[in-house]
Amino acid sequence: MGAFDSFTAFLAMGEHGFYVWSAYAVGAAVMAFNVISPRLHRQRLISDHKRRLRREQR
Repeated sequence: MGAFDSFTAFLAMGEHGFYVWSAYAVGAAVMAFNVISPRLHRQRLISDHKRRLRREQR
């Protein structure tokens, strides 16, 4: 593991593990939101457009 004696020490990151791993988690959550949000918005726009077209055809 290089600078760490064990995997547990690697996870603890010299007593900064909570900060380090929570920062990674927040970063991953933001990246996931940036991927998922536009897809959901696109689906919503398509369904709204289809609904509007059906209304106009009547």
